[in-house]
Amino acid sequence: MAPSTAGAITLTINGEKHTLPVDNRTTLLDALRERLGLTGTKKGCDQGQCGACTVLLDGRRVVSCLQLAVAAEGREVTTIEGVADGERLHPVQQAFLDLDGFQCGYCTPGQICSALAVIEEHAAGWPSAATTDVRPEAGVPRLTADEIRERMSGNLCRCGAYVSIVQAVARAAEESARTAGRADVADVTDTEGAA
Repeated sequence: MAPSTAGAITLTINGEKHTLPVDNRTTLLDALRERLGLTGTKKGCDQGQCGACTVLLDGRRVVSCLQLAVAAEGREVTTIEGVADGERLHPVQQAFLDLDGFQCGYCTPGQICSALAVIEEHAAGWPSAATTDVRPEAGVPRLTADEIRERMSGNLCRCGAYVSIVQAVARAAEESARTAGRADVADVTDTEGAA
């Protein structure tokens, strides 16, 4: 008799536990959309290249089309549905809305989840490929438009809303830094944010 490829798993999604039977080969994306009805996370390329399916797994961004649902058991999954505080939008969501960081909106949930992680990664001092001085003693790099573009490069926008996306991430990062008493976010102007 062949071993079973199915089993029940418990996922913690947006602070709520969900137990569901799944085939062990089910992706986190399909479990979210097809099994739990959380359709905010979008299926784009289904190959991990467009970022439309980006969610947070223990606060780190992952493309859920390449993440097996069974590998997310025991970890905290945050989808776009869990970002807002009730009816109050998260500052990243509000910045995307205020600055037109979307057009068709299909990539927006993945963009927002990625932006949340970008802001946290930057605040923690993680360098990117655009960081000019990666020495630990250099401290947290300035979050410039180049830094934002590099850090968000895994999320594609087929409508081309990149200028507004960079500005939205910068605004949300500025608010986060101001709240934390940091001054490591550069002022991103219209010309500096050009893609």
